[in-house]
Amino acid sequence: MYNLREIAEKCNTDKIFKGRILFDEKIAPRTSFKIGGAAPILFEPSDTDSLLYIISLLKKNSAPYFVLGGGTNLVVSDQGFDTAVIATCALNGVKMEESCFQNSRSPQNLQDAQRSKDDFVSVKALAGTPVKCIVDFCTENAISGFEPFAGLPGSIGGAVYMNAACFGISISDVFISAEYIEDFACADPAAGEYGFDKSDWGYKKSPFTDTSRIITSVSLRLTKKMQDESKAIKERCAAFVRERVKKGHFKYPSAGSVFKNDRAVGIPSGKIIEEAGLKGFSIGGAQIAPWHGNIIINKNKATQADVKALVDYIKAKIFEEKGIKLETEVIFCGK
Repeated sequence: MYNLREIAEKCNTDKIFKGRILFDEKIAPRTSFKIGGAAPILFEPSDTDSLLYIISLLKKNSAPYFVLGGGTNLVVSDQGFDTAVIATCALNGVKMEESCFQNSRSPQNLQDAQRSKDDFVSVKALAGTPVKCIVDFCTENAISGFEPFAGLPGSIGGAVYMNAACFGISISDVFISAEYIEDFACADPAAGEYGFDKSDWGYKKSPFTDTSRIITSVSLRLTKKMQDESKAIKERCAAFVRERVKKGHFKYPSAGSVFKNDRAVGIPSGKIIEEAGLKGFSIGGAQIAPWHGNIIINKNKATQADVKALVDYIKAKIFEEKGIKLETEVIFCGK
């Protein structure tokens, strides 16, 4: 049987791990829903070598773990975790690399071909980097192509993991490559690199979804503009943020969209829920947002149990009335 405190002591003895080790760490403040209990131990590696080290050490001791990114798509158990948690928030940094068009993915369509005369650049960010930091970096350096993601909460690692999409663009549209650590079932964890392959991506799906690959860095193909265009880029970003505010994304703690949209049905899940008259319906402290059917908010000290009960109620109601099976996008985790 593994002992998490002994594993922590081993970390300190080896002096390989760089970062923080926290005991009985509250997880709710680390999530956008502000729900959940504590983790018995939380490792916060500050570089990828430390991440690989702690994954290897936990695996060697048969100790399960949960990887926590930006915490924007999670509903954590009120009892917290009974495993170790690895937080990627300290893997934070973004830089511009050399012009990348000639050695990255070729134009995918006529629009890309027409834009090929532009100076495409690779923007590389560590997995724990908040999307906001990448947006800020782009505006400061007159880099275009990432504006629609302005105001998107969470980390770039999480955005890639779920192929985040907003305002008609998906992460896969600007993705070049990613570095990752793979926790093999029957071998030691090892670093790897993935290059873009269109066939691996889909709606809310990436080549990392439901795999043992843990993203450590991401490279994005964006466009370098003249420095005097920085103001226009910033204004476009501000417009997207205003649109999110208008839609009520930041009024209360939430995890954003709760259900995926079913392309076969052809109607957004939010609209389906609204047509069923469920906007504003609540269970405990969890409520379907009065302004958007596909957002559940933490209205008043909601628990995971409240959210789960509300999700189950919505699913049952929609299936009963419309014969549609809604698929959740949020992840319930913990004990």
